[in-house]
Amino acid sequence: MWETVIGLEVHARLLTRTKIFCGCSTAFGAAPNTQVCPVCLGYPGALPVLNRQAVELAIRMALATGCEVHPRSVFARKNYFYPDLPKGYQISQFDKPLATHGALQGVRILRIHMEEDAGKLVHESDVSLVDLNRAGVPLIEIVSEPDITSSEQASAYLTRLRQILMYAEVCDGNMEEGSLRCDANVSVRRTGEPLGTRCEIKNLNSFRFLRSAIDYEVRRQIEVLESGGAIQQQTRLFDPVAGETRVMRSKEEAHDYRYFPDPDLFTLAVDDAWVGDVRASLPALPEARIERYQREHGMSVVDAEVIVATRAVADFYEAAAEASGNARAAGNWVRNEVLRVLNEQKIGIDDYRVTPQMLARLIRLLDSGAIGGKAAKEVFEEMSTTGDEAERIVERKGLAQVSDPTVIREAALRVLQNNAASVEQFHAGSEKVFGFLVGQLMKEMRGKAKAELANEILRELLTKSTAHS
Repeated sequence: MWETVIGLEVHARLLTRTKIFCGCSTAFGAAPNTQVCPVCLGYPGALPVLNRQAVELAIRMALATGCEVHPRSVFARKNYFYPDLPKGYQISQFDKPLATHGALQGVRILRIHMEEDAGKLVHESDVSLVDLNRAGVPLIEIVSEPDITSSEQASAYLTRLRQILMYAEVCDGNMEEGSLRCDANVSVRRTGEPLGTRCEIKNLNSFRFLRSAIDYEVRRQIEVLESGGAIQQQTRLFDPVAGETRVMRSKEEAHDYRYFPDPDLFTLAVDDAWVGDVRASLPALPEARIERYQREHGMSVVDAEVIVATRAVADFYEAAAEASGNARAAGNWVRNEVLRVLNEQKIGIDDYRVTPQMLARLIRLLDSGAIGGKAAKEVFEEMSTTGDEAERIVERKGLAQVSDPTVIREAALRVLQNNAASVEQFHAGSEKVFGFLVGQLMKEMRGKAKAELANEILRELLTKSTAHS
């Protein structure tokens, strides 16, 4: 029996306006090589200066994943040459990282360390061009222990990690733009045996590619071992078109990079007061919100997961719940209607025409009996299309619910008079005909009668007519 062993290394681009060691912009999409300077190009004599905001963002993620933030961490030079790394080394952290020993969804986090990004190669026809705008962009690398046992678990872990990065406003999580990239270390072993030789799959930039690459690599390694071969430690790339991994180079070890402390940078000192300030600035994170929604609002785990999928939607829900005084109804509207409209309109919650306060007023109209459920749906659709207030829509369309017993009673008497045969069936014991008569009453009232009151009055009249007959 084969077991799969997986560890993930996740690179997250930090949400800073400038690079980690210089003042160049980190904005995505600028013309090639327009956001560079002597520092990020590695010119001799250009001295790096650490970006304080980048450190704070790294601390935020460390605290959000339960890591221990170390009071002293060291930047090192990781020596290797690629065309998109002009210095010939990358400034990173190695043996003394910023944070260690966290956990997320049952997966232990070995370390979170800071580093700078390299540039980007652009391949055109038979030439390769280099864009160094990305060189020096601040990153954190989040390295897990090899606790993951399937591609599905790897995807779930990365999903939650991305969610927390975005909640804590550490990274925008945009995998298409390269803000979040994942390397997967994959090995297989017979049950009970030591860890097998691992292969690293580099630069996976979607959840689907992550799952597909891991599944292919597991099958490949098992086939090699079952045919009597041995796994070579390699760095591999995933080809999404062919659906397979391919050799990129032999896997390097730490000694291959010849790490040594960067002589241009001081030891990074992080005191308790700084950590405390960062901790105080953290928002409520997904798992804490899920637990609170269950405890305070009686929400199921599944429903809570839908609402906390993004911080903006969760914030919208909480504001609507507080303003309406009906958390359960707010949850139902957000989960079933708001998210549907966002999907149909292909927009985010920040671009939605309806504010939490507008939704809350609609909920209060429904709860007070001023409008019925059918009318509320109609009002909601127009709110979502026009951005108009619920009260105005109700008034303009004449959707206010009738709750005057006298008006409803008069309409009910007309219905009974016009449906004598159905009344006789009810007197004969046919309870199901009552639903038909209710429908006729609502039709007579053009759907505006308060449903509970209409049911009550109609049954009362039918009961009295039964007694007189």
